[in-house]
This record gives sequence, C-alpha cells and structure tokens, in this order.
Amino acid sequence: MEASDGGNPCGFVRKYRERKRERFLTDAEFQRLGEVLSGMEAEGRLPVYPAAAMRLRMLTGCRRNEIVELQWIEVDLEAGELRLRDSKSGARLVPLSLAAARVLGELPRIGGNPWVIPGTKRGRHLSDLNHYWERVREEAELPEVRLHDLRHSFASRALALGESLSMIGKLLGHNKIDTTSRYAHLARDSIKASSARVADILGGGGGRASA
Repeated sequence: MEASDGGNPCGFVRKYRERKRERFLTDAEFQRLGEVLSGMEAEGRLPVYPAAAMRLRMLTGCRRNEIVELQWIEVDLEAGELRLRDSKSGARLVPLSLAAARVLGELPRIGGNPWVIPGTKRGRHLSDLNHYWERVREEAELPEVRLHDLRHSFASRALALGESLSMIGKLLGHNKIDTTSRYAHLARDSIKASSARVADILGGGGGRASA
C-alpha cells in the first residue's frame, strides 16, 4: 500500500515519546551544593537573591515560578508558611522549615519592590535563574543536574524519611496522583531500606529476635 503522506512510509508512525530524565541528589551532593552556594556568595561571585532562590527550591520543593514570582505579601514567617495565590495548581499553602524561614528572614527587602527575588530591573522579579545555576552546578561538579531536579530531590528525601506518596503530592502541590506516581519506585526503595534496617536490628543478637 502506498503512503499518502507525500510518499513517506514513516508518515503515520507515531514518534516515541521520550520520558524526561529525573536526577536525584544524594546527601553528599546536597551538602556540596550548599557549601558551594555559601562560598560563591561569600566571595561575591553569586548575588544574594539568586542564591536564596536556589536554597528555597532545595528546602521547599517549590516550582521555579513559585519562587521567582513569590511576593512578600505571600510570605508569613510568623505562621511558617507561604500562601501562594496563583501557583500552577492554584492557590496553596507551602510549609516552611526553620532553614527555609531563615533564608527568607535574612533577605534584604527593596522598598517599592513587592518581589522576594528581585531582578536587576527596577520593580521586576528575577527572570533568568538558569544563568546563575549553570555557574553553581559547574563549581559543585553537578554538570547534568537541572534546577528542576532540586524539586525531585526534595521529594526523594521526604520519601526516604518515610512520607507517603499522598503526602509528597501535597507538599509538591500536585492535583493528580498520577503526577506523584513517578516517585513510586523511590517509595519502594525506601520501604526496602527500612525493612533491611529493621531486620538488621532484630538479627543483631546472633540472628534471633527476642520476644
């Protein structure tokens, strides 16, 4: 049979949809990244606001726009939460850890600028965080790690601490469980690791657990 698409026999072949790769930082990589951020900022090689944006992504798991478009009116340090009015999944609350609250509490505010992460243009928020991230990840020896991988890594650490997939979905602001299901394999790994730790403890006394 002749192909009707200009004679191209592959005209009706559906292209394989490549699954986006996901990269999860290890504890050692998280520590190294934090040290690089502090070092570059202290040496004046990284402005305070891009550094804060990266730390907040690490500490909250928020999306890029939820941080760079964050306004001070949405920050409640007393309650320890962000009250996002218009995120990708609609209005939502983001709990702040002490570390995240400290990052926000130490940020200087610019009069007349409502944005938490202001840009170089007066009255505007930072628009190009990737420009700074490329320099940071190179120095941290994480050349393949994307900014969005900080969000994935936040989810993986929460799973390692025993949080459920449904809780991960709430922390990340997912509306559909299907979106959170990408982390299911990490949940299985976490369960296996917990099981191994329990078995090691129970088997510590010559392989027999006491009643």
